[in-house]
Amino acid sequence: MAPAQDRPASAKASAGNQSQDRQPESAGRISARATGVVSIAVMCSRVLGLIREQVFAGLFGAGKNLDAFLMAFRVPNLLRDLFAEGALSTAFITTFSKKIATEGDASAWRLGNKVATLTAIFMSAVTLVGIIFAPQIIYLMTGFGGWSPEKTAITVLLTRIMWPFILLVSLAALVMGMLNAKNVFGAPAMASSYFNLGSIIGGVALGWWLDPHFGTRSLIGLAIGTLFGGLWQLLAQFPSLHHVGYRYGVDLRWRDPGVHTVLTLMGPAVIAASAVQVNVLVNSGFAARVTDASGHVIDGPVTWLNIAFRLMQLPIGVFGVAVGTVTLPLVSRTAALGDMAGFRSALAHALRLVTLLTIPAAIGLIMLAEPIIAMLYQHGRFTFDATRQTAAALQFYAIGLAAYSAIKVLAPAFYAIDRRYLPMIVSVFSIGLNFALNWFFMFKVRLGHRGLALSTSLVALTNFVLLYIFMRRHSGRLETAQLLRTLLKVFAAGAVLAFICWLAVQFFFAPMPLSLWEEALELLMTIAVGAVAFFGVAYLLGVDEVRDVVDLVTRRFVRRNQPSA
Repeated sequence: MAPAQDRPASAKASAGNQSQDRQPESAGRISARATGVVSIAVMCSRVLGLIREQVFAGLFGAGKNLDAFLMAFRVPNLLRDLFAEGALSTAFITTFSKKIATEGDASAWRLGNKVATLTAIFMSAVTLVGIIFAPQIIYLMTGFGGWSPEKTAITVLLTRIMWPFILLVSLAALVMGMLNAKNVFGAPAMASSYFNLGSIIGGVALGWWLDPHFGTRSLIGLAIGTLFGGLWQLLAQFPSLHHVGYRYGVDLRWRDPGVHTVLTLMGPAVIAASAVQVNVLVNSGFAARVTDASGHVIDGPVTWLNIAFRLMQLPIGVFGVAVGTVTLPLVSRTAALGDMAGFRSALAHALRLVTLLTIPAAIGLIMLAEPIIAMLYQHGRFTFDATRQTAAALQFYAIGLAAYSAIKVLAPAFYAIDRRYLPMIVSVFSIGLNFALNWFFMFKVRLGHRGLALSTSLVALTNFVLLYIFMRRHSGRLETAQLLRTLLKVFAAGAVLAFICWLAVQFFFAPMPLSLWEEALELLMTIAVGAVAFFGVAYLLGVDEVRDVVDLVTRRFVRRNQPSA
């Protein structure tokens, strides 16, 4: 079916198209407004994700049931990162954005139909294969059968129930790519909030219906709720997609240059993303074999690491993913039009912005890890010991937070300049490094699950440095001197933030039991004072990105308060 609204094929006209969320005002800088829209939407999703984890942790505690559910969900979730929000999203947005810039909307919509049809058929086949081979997959993920037969059996069942999630979320990612390429960022960014809502509402309701005491049977309800959330995430984006003019029609004509380009880009991207997923699987295998002092495998490490990583995903999503989401269509268009100066400027600006936003978040997570975990999770069956263990993992994860977020911006840019093999090479290298660091920190240094978190951070830092060096070599200068100056200023402001957090831990957080609202108030006050101090110092030190935001807010405030003519 042809799209209802076709626009001129001129590159300049297409580059100038604007819709619900406008792109940058200049080619060299990403849009602060679009970034803000995505950040708010992603924050809503991440907060709901935290609530989801809180609810599940409170109902099941950090034990074998929650370990089984999280391990089962990890399989389709890994494929989501690999295909949907990884290789497919990057390859499709890059190609689709270039298509709009050079050939216009009609050609881009035809490409969308072909890729959507191919994705639906391929992911359906992947789902079927996953359901059949679930026992073998779980055997590998649990360190070659490190779990008991009972725990393994329920994990296999939950895995089979949740496999169709990858089909739903792959189609949702494709829709998100179309909307982002058309400069619509808010609706697709909010869609993942519906996944979390569906998982909480549907999962808990079905779980209670199956077992009011939330024993092992209720895990089946949580698994079905995950599918409900994935379907909601997909359907929630359809109105916006219809609004920008897209009409889906089955198209099996895959012998098309655009489809070939997407698949060509996906090849290295899949290998690069699969390397990351191999690292996650390796970490899961190590976590499943964490032992106590007497050498017995213990329950809990999978849950501790999952909750800690979920908390780290909050700033990664709000800042790293948000900036990367807005940056990718821009750098793809500038590269397609041959504007390498605009490409470098936009990428450098995005990296500085990510640095500014994630370093204070990392400092806050390191300094306030235990109070944060206690407030969010230490309820129901989630014990004080689980809080301490999870907080320790979070502190080590946070070391690599800035690097992890910067990779979200930097890695996709290689596909825009047709250097798609470089992220793949770096990611494959990380597999060996990750395994070696895991083995060293767990068995030589005896850090247990904390060593796995530290290994993840060190791998992220190494990956970022390598990618940055490669990008400078292939695209030219990336305003490195300005980035280093920004880093120095950010760390100076971060020292003030760290001191405020230290004072709060020493004198503000009382050792006596507090109510949830008292804990929340103390944390919010600390975070608010720390944030004001950090950004105030950064502004006084002349960090350009802070001044840009202040100028933007000031202009909007003045404009709104000016009397109408």
